[in-house]
Amino acid sequence: MDKTRPEVWFLTGSQELYGQEALAQVAAGSQRLAQALEGALGGANLPVRVVWRPVLVSKEAIRRTILEANAALECVGLIAWMHTFSPAKMWLAGLTALQLPLLHWHTQLDEILPWDTIDMDFMNLHQAAHGDREFAHAVVRSRARRKVVAGSVANPATQTRIASWVRAAVAYADGRSGKLIRFGDNMRDVAVTEGDKVEAERVFETSVTTYGVTELADAVRAVPHATAAALAGLYGDLYAVVPELAPGGARHDSLIYAARQEIALRSFLVETGATAFTTNFEDLGGLAQLPGLAVQRLTAEGYGFGAEGDWKTALLVRAAKVMGRGLAGGASLMEDYTYHLVAGEEKILGAHMLEVCPSLSDAQPSLEIHPLSIGAREDPVRLVFDATPGPGVVVGLADLGDRFRLTLNTVAVIPPDQPLRRLPVARAVWRPDPDFYTSAECWLTSGAPHHTCLTTSVGLAEFQDYADMAGVELAVITEGTEVVRFARELRWEAAYRRLAGGL
Repeated sequence: MDKTRPEVWFLTGSQELYGQEALAQVAAGSQRLAQALEGALGGANLPVRVVWRPVLVSKEAIRRTILEANAALECVGLIAWMHTFSPAKMWLAGLTALQLPLLHWHTQLDEILPWDTIDMDFMNLHQAAHGDREFAHAVVRSRARRKVVAGSVANPATQTRIASWVRAAVAYADGRSGKLIRFGDNMRDVAVTEGDKVEAERVFETSVTTYGVTELADAVRAVPHATAAALAGLYGDLYAVVPELAPGGARHDSLIYAARQEIALRSFLVETGATAFTTNFEDLGGLAQLPGLAVQRLTAEGYGFGAEGDWKTALLVRAAKVMGRGLAGGASLMEDYTYHLVAGEEKILGAHMLEVCPSLSDAQPSLEIHPLSIGAREDPVRLVFDATPGPGVVVGLADLGDRFRLTLNTVAVIPPDQPLRRLPVARAVWRPDPDFYTSAECWLTSGAPHHTCLTTSVGLAEFQDYADMAGVELAVITEGTEVVRFARELRWEAAYRRLAGGL
């Protein structure tokens, strides 16, 4: 996740009509605004460069700059602002060629108007009020996807909205160069783990590639014992290790094997350049354990993961990891497992067999070993913990055959009512918005999957921007959602997607 420092290019529109002296003032003003924005994003713990580009005053310059942005590997998106009036017909060719996310920022250089000194020179230089309206018309005519944000750079709400968009743009760019590895196939006869991998690469531009689990098993066997033992020793410094797994314990060899799996998996991912992966308990080949601890530690580092071959969830978890970089909270594979249905106290207990990411917890996890009734392998090692309470979202990605649909539910992660002493897996308890019954009925109406991504670091704003960038439907379940209206909106969305095609 630290290979490059992403760039957002800042484009300023004007025209030659104003003359070189005025254009020099436009350039100075837009540079000042770009610097202020970069400072605001840095304050939001978002390490991106806001790259100011020379003021654009001609069709040729605009198209050339946008083509350069398309080809620049570090550039994840464009922010456009019209300092003055910029005749928008000259933007059409560039906008038609645009392949990157676009944010149209409707702002002004300074918050306060100098009322007693305003003259026509000032008015000519500060024309965003109608210059941006001219530009927006061209964006709509060109069919370019974009986000519109209005507000001053000094306004915290403006900073938050732009930061959310930038986080989504970074995640979208990461996916465009991403590689997802499937170790084996997906779970037999399960519907939601299936999907069109060719269409996924067209839409998200992440390649989905299969490797035989035998290759992973061979890599695990090749890890030297001393290397695995050294890593197992590190576990003791990080986690509360149960005595049977500690050095000299009856099951310490199982911990050594889990360390072998982590080393082999990490090496495999690094060598292939993968950013996400899947495993499947039905396809383990020569592996002695279903990977648990290894998956948890790798996802904590930023890799995406999907269980049972669910590559769509692995893609989604990776996106959430990238969007949430530098923020408190975490992101993980999750599965709605069971319910507490006492009237007025309804809540969901989510978990998975082994692989829930420890980034969801602020507490020290317990490193344990327990039987696993499926997979027909040795007892696997895993981290056990409760997710830290706080706001979050649960997101699922489904292939509907003719398109992908994201479904998102805002939730409040809460503590379990009582300690879960006999549940030997990592878990989260949450209360969904607007209430359990509406949430569940809408989720089922949407056809959303049972494998999801739970993230407590980013929320609806980032996923809305991400969906818009990818051109993917997003169904939202949150405060104020009603089942009847939600179902009606799904039908409208289905009609739009079929009629509009690529719009």
